[in-house]
Amino acid sequence: MVLRVLGVSFLAILLAACSSGPISPSDAVGFSEEGGASYYADKYHGRTTASGEPFNQYAMTAAHKRLPFGTKVRVTNLDNGKSVVVRINDRGPFVSGRVIDLSKAAFQRIANTRQGVVEVSVDVLSR
Repeated sequence: MVLRVLGVSFLAILLAACSSGPISPSDAVGFSEEGGASYYADKYHGRTTASGEPFNQYAMTAAHKRLPFGTKVRVTNLDNGKSVVVRINDRGPFVSGRVIDLSKAAFQRIANTRQGVVEVSVDVLSR
């Protein structure tokens, strides 16, 4: 019985440590990750983002699941080395394997939109 309680307690602690909640502004400094980048469809232009501002497909903005709004990140296409600096103003993407959703203008600076999804590195520059 004691071993069972210890095992369940250990599992709960392990799962809590692996959770992926929001990143605090102080922890965002130096944050980086790799994964897929996609871009918003034209139909989202003008809709309200999670930060409360209207989405602008021509602005250098992006959605990230955990980084604080206002964080500036460099997104680099791992295939061609092209990069763009964007500001986080929305939440997402909510598709497995994707780490960032870019505005159409930002995506076009690093890849052809016909690709749809490209592998990128995301590096926090500032808050």
